[in-house]
Amino acid sequence: MISRIFASAILGIDAYLVEVEVDISLGLPYYATVGLPEGAVRESKERIKAAVKNSGYDFPQRRIIINLAPADIKKEGAALDLPIAIGILAASGFIRHDNLIDYIILGELSLDGKVNRVKGALPSALCAKEKGLKGIILPAANSREAAVVDGIDVIPIKTFSQVVEFLNESLEIEPVTVNLENIFRKSAVYDIDFCDVKGQEHVKRALEVAASGGHNILMIGPPGSGKTMLARRIPTILPDLTFDESLEITKIHSIMGLIKNNAPLISKRSFRSPHHSVSDAGLIGGGSMPKPGEVSLSHNGVLFLDELPEFKKSVLELLRQPMEDGEVTISRALVSLTYPSQFMLIGSLNPCQCGFFGDASHECLCTPVQVQRYRSKVSGPILDRIDIHVEVPAVKYKELSADFDAEASTEIKKRVDQARGVQQERFRRTGIYCNALMKPRHIKKHCKIDDDGHKLLEMAVNRLGMSARGYNRILKVSRTIADLDGSVEITPAHLSEAIQYRSLDRKVV
Repeated sequence: MISRIFASAILGIDAYLVEVEVDISLGLPYYATVGLPEGAVRESKERIKAAVKNSGYDFPQRRIIINLAPADIKKEGAALDLPIAIGILAASGFIRHDNLIDYIILGELSLDGKVNRVKGALPSALCAKEKGLKGIILPAANSREAAVVDGIDVIPIKTFSQVVEFLNESLEIEPVTVNLENIFRKSAVYDIDFCDVKGQEHVKRALEVAASGGHNILMIGPPGSGKTMLARRIPTILPDLTFDESLEITKIHSIMGLIKNNAPLISKRSFRSPHHSVSDAGLIGGGSMPKPGEVSLSHNGVLFLDELPEFKKSVLELLRQPMEDGEVTISRALVSLTYPSQFMLIGSLNPCQCGFFGDASHECLCTPVQVQRYRSKVSGPILDRIDIHVEVPAVKYKELSADFDAEASTEIKKRVDQARGVQQERFRRTGIYCNALMKPRHIKKHCKIDDDGHKLLEMAVNRLGMSARGYNRILKVSRTIADLDGSVEITPAHLSEAIQYRSLDRKVV
């Protein structure tokens, strides 16, 4: 007898429908899985056999053939345990066939019949809705994550026997629902705030400009000057995530198994800070079956690279494509996958190897050659792709001991939201949403400057010896400064502020 069950598997950040066909026929006991199963799927036989027996059902001692269609795409992970086990009981006559094709079924089985959480619940729920199915049956630990998708029934289960009884209509299970408004309301509260930062007013201004236009920024300063403290507070002034943005970033975290059931939807912008020992695959993504890396996990959020020169140069050079294109493509012999990676890059570095070059309070022990060698670890092409360079000096005692609160994140965020609103109106129907994403045609249209501005910019370019990309960066940043100022035109004052944010151009060419 043949049974047919719907499951799903992940390809990239999306799920596709997997048809699990089980055929049980007369013959000597035999068990085979076809359809390009990977290691965890091939090993599922003993887990399924033990789970079925320990749940009180007889495992058929016959010839069992399991087909996973489409058969030309590799299937990995243990999420197919449950649909295969259900298919075997259905083919044996223990489960009615009426409801089998109404749901996507997912779950990893324990030997005692418990159903464990799986990766990719949200993409699978979206797949069920797209295919017009009634709903999805999956582990209770994943249920709130899947319930983010409206219009389908999300059936939470804890044991194998519960699924059997539900499909036989001898057990009623209430579908799970979530309140999205409450989730987003809680996301508005942060444990950190810019009011915690004493001094560094010019750095805060640079960060406000960067957040307003979505610009990449590099902070240069000695140890203990507050670079990491400032970077961690940038998400508190970025615009709130839209539902579509939240859904996209949650899908990426879902396939990596990073979603917690008490927080089913990522409603705050991501802040990722990988260690400088991160590998190529860890930063960009990779593997035999490619998985997203840090650049994708920080999609629609912030990627913070602390002590930039300590990262391997080959790893940093891999950032070029995602920084330019907003996505990263990973190619393997059997598959080529593209992951979104539209992030705001925040980098920090010491001015030299000892960290005190240019610091009046500490003696620098580095020679000019050592300073140049240290900074040259970050290549010119990478620096060209960073719009803003800002010096972060050590904070003086007078500022540290001052008894007043600095400006709060909520006040800064109001100005950022206003500037982003201007940009969204400007770029409506263009496919971009902030100044940092402008292409040459957008710069030509929206970054016009007068004669005085041309003279100022010409003098700056000639003195700094910057590249064409650096020239465009200045125009983009000056456009953002004008937006913050509520100005339609870019004035020489806006250009002057943007030019001062290219401090490293005169040192690294």
